[in-house]
Amino acid sequence: MNPPLLKIRIYGDPCLRKKSEPVNEIGPGERILIHSMIHTMNHNQGIGLAAPQIGVNRRIFVVDVGDGPIAIINPLIIKESGSAVQEEGCLSIPEVTINVKRAKKIWIQYLDEHNNLIERIHDDLMARVILHETDHLDGNLITDYATPAEKRKWEKKLDKMTDQETKQ
Repeated sequence: MNPPLLKIRIYGDPCLRKKSEPVNEIGPGERILIHSMIHTMNHNQGIGLAAPQIGVNRRIFVVDVGDGPIAIINPLIIKESGSAVQEEGCLSIPEVTINVKRAKKIWIQYLDEHNNLIERIHDDLMARVILHETDHLDGNLITDYATPAEKRKWEKKLDKMTDQETKQ
């Protein structure tokens, strides 16, 4: 039986702009949340999903770039190197893409869903997704990286999302 699908919060929802709280303990509730987030991410054809995107302001996100899903809890980016600009989308900002400059390689420390402290080096797409999801935990969105031309291009769509979100 699949875990429940969770509602993804859309641009304009105040939850997306809040800084998330650290997770003090990883227990059964957190593991159920993680499995529901993975199911929701896969159902929506995403490669990352942060807890604020489903209305939970805790420092948890899930990632799957093709090697199987992993949960990252209380991430700490230790070091970044290199940079590249690439177009990014976001499940919370449907149909909008922004060119974002991010590090090509990162050193990260985090807890997994079994309370193991993990230290890893990631590069390319995995590094980009981790940085994107970490931004969510800090209340930042890809729109924060938009150039003035990108802001003009997406202004009506973003305004419409904000209007819809405030009416709910």
